[in-house]
Amino acid sequence: MNYLIYRALNIVITVIEIAIFARVIISWLPISRENRLIILLYQITEPILAPIRAIIQRSALGRNMMFDFSPIIAFLLIRLVRSLLLGILF
Repeated sequence: MNYLIYRALNIVITVIEIAIFARVIISWLPISRENRLIILLYQITEPILAPIRAIIQRSALGRNMMFDFSPIIAFLLIRLVRSLLLGILF
């Protein structure tokens, strides 16, 4: 039973990671932000990235940054959550 729960959570986390990665790649390309797929991608990733971005902007380093480090921090946090879940479930 624990394996099934872990497997389901692992799939969800992997989908979130892929969505964040796709958003990063799409942000570099001249693609319209009014595309339905792009809107869905932003709706999936923004609840994860927005709080991280807000914390970075409140910090002393984040006030004048030209680069958005929130996806990198999100990946690190997702990896941490995944390893914690593995430790708890197994």
